[in-house]
Amino acid sequence: MTVTKPNAHPDSSTPSHAAQVHGKSQRARNDFERSPLLGPGDKIGEGDTDIVLHVLPDDLADVAFQKLKSEVKWNTMHHRGGEVPRLVAVEGAVNEDGSFPIYRHPADESPPLHPFSPTVSLIRDQVEKALNHPVNHVLIQLYRGGADYISEHSDKTIDVVKGSKIVNVSLGAQRIMVLQTKKDALLPSDGASHTPTSRVTQRIPLPHNSMFVMGLETNKKWMHGIRSDKRPESAKTDTEKYANGERISLTFRNIGTFLTADEAYIYGQGGKGKTKDDQRLVVNGTEEAERLIQAFGAENHESNFDWEASYGQGFDVLHFTTK
Repeated sequence: MTVTKPNAHPDSSTPSHAAQVHGKSQRARNDFERSPLLGPGDKIGEGDTDIVLHVLPDDLADVAFQKLKSEVKWNTMHHRGGEVPRLVAVEGAVNEDGSFPIYRHPADESPPLHPFSPTVSLIRDQVEKALNHPVNHVLIQLYRGGADYISEHSDKTIDVVKGSKIVNVSLGAQRIMVLQTKKDALLPSDGASHTPTSRVTQRIPLPHNSMFVMGLETNKKWMHGIRSDKRPESAKTDTEKYANGERISLTFRNIGTFLTADEAYIYGQGGKGKTKDDQRLVVNGTEEAERLIQAFGAENHESNFDWEASYGQGFDVLHFTTK
């Protein structure tokens, strides 16, 4: 029996799989570090997006962070059975009949909505002045340090009023908003094969008392996120260490879908019943929930996402697991 010995000197010109992976990772890091840092007046995303500094008056900006930490009813939120790496809360405008706006996104259950707290109401007033359109819902998130992050994603717009802006107010430590074009934008429309170019990356610093205003076209064609920052404290600037490294973000939206006070019925833009008179029973954890999750996935990855085809018929799902 002849035993063939392995080549003791493999062809050094062929990199190992591990080396290839490391090389791709290093190139991605280099591309990220070379990506532009953008600010007010720069073209961000599709040009419908901006960063506004000093959005709150000084007397409010000086106290808002600490007041929010104590006022807000913080929750943990779970997605696919795991705890997301930040604390969250939801507040909104409650109508006279007790109905309230609902913003749906991939999570096992939506956090409970509470009426706008006093400090959030003051911030909301400033946001509406800057936007010239109302906002009736806010997702509040507490990043407890550099390790807390939010993965890149596109906001889910089934419930977001068409033509409105999505606003993120930052208080506390500065973090970097990262925008990246979606991967499908690299594919040729004619189906021809070619070596894809890198995704376009933009970095936008979000200092204390700033407002990131995102248009829906940017949300459609780009993903956004806050990456973890594991640098030692000695490598960070004073703005990045402000508030002991903690950051509170308030994402305000104008929502067109509503739940009744008892959370039994749903109606509006994102529901099957488009008006209050046509409200329908909420469903949880059904095949309809699976279809909505699939639509969310499409919105997350398709730069030519067809809103009407995916969301236009409406969905009556509230929670994505059975209660």
